[in-house]
Amino acid sequence: MVHVAAVCALSLLTIVVSAQYDMVKEYTGQTFFDDWIFYNNFDNLTNGNVNYLSAKDAASQQLAYINDRGNAIMKVDNTTTVTYPNRRSSIRINTKDRYTIGTLWIADMLHAPYGCSTWPAFWSSAPTWPSGGEIDTFEGVNQVTMSQMGLHTADGCTHTNTSMQTSTLINSTDCSTAANNNEGCIITTPTTASYGAGFAQGGGGIFVTEFAATGISIWFFTRASVPDALQGNASSIDPTALGTPVATWNSDGCDVTEFFEPQSLIFDISLCGDYAGNSNSFYQTCTGVCYQDWVLGDPSNYDNAYFEVQHVRVYGQPGELTVIGSDAPRTTVTVVLLIALLGLSVFTLL
Repeated sequence: MVHVAAVCALSLLTIVVSAQYDMVKEYTGQTFFDDWIFYNNFDNLTNGNVNYLSAKDAASQQLAYINDRGNAIMKVDNTTTVTYPNRRSSIRINTKDRYTIGTLWIADMLHAPYGCSTWPAFWSSAPTWPSGGEIDTFEGVNQVTMSQMGLHTADGCTHTNTSMQTSTLINSTDCSTAANNNEGCIITTPTTASYGAGFAQGGGGIFVTEFAATGISIWFFTRASVPDALQGNASSIDPTALGTPVATWNSDGCDVTEFFEPQSLIFDISLCGDYAGNSNSFYQTCTGVCYQDWVLGDPSNYDNAYFEVQHVRVYGQPGELTVIGSDAPRTTVTVVLLIALLGLSVFTLL
């Protein structure tokens, strides 16, 4: 039995090392919004000055729709004059399915929101926040010119190793929501093509997030630098073909199996709130008062406050449970845990 167990463990270990991912879900075209949940509430989570609309209202007000090019549009209301003390309409959606450790997801965006008071993000979270973890793939505020990537977790997760990433712009290293006013462990994407007007003028780009037991990694590719591995309708992805990621949080500083549960993917656009409206952030690139001068101001302030998304694709490791439906129990079995259950050490196997 020990011999059989060793063979099984080696097989599992091979999956970890080869790290090939096969497509398990695609959000694209006319059915893009079918498997997302619209938040349908005011921003009671980050104190933004927005009302997130239901799917019905978002469609009728043309804030969430599929454009003539077949791409998904999610936007802030840029036609209504808002009066005090009201909020401006916007969008927040999350996937019905959740994705386990051992998945990789891709967001191909042609345009992302920017401008004073805006706070857009493409990210993921577990239902049990913060104990289940949060991964911020794309985030920015106001008129900054580079996007940020980061993690938010329970106490004990840190960013400790920079040797396997290209960005040297390390904003903070403690991922705990209890540290530094929940700043998270943040890394800046080191190019002005990753956010704002630069992102739009370059035709957007592709963000890739690997959610693995060995660590969490995020890549960004400008439209002009998309690698062959991401061209076309790729049915499988080998992350080794993507080069060095922009940011990596290795398991030596943050045990992914301890700090993360299955994740729902999220797009949202808030206004002002805890981040964009914070004076330390707002006055770096904007003037006036966030709510009074922008949210209540000329609605054309938000002409650039929209996502245009070609597709979101999710990939999973072959033979692994990677998709958990919205009504399924929150349980995850990972390769590392399976090896542990077999009573074998990775180092012994090597």
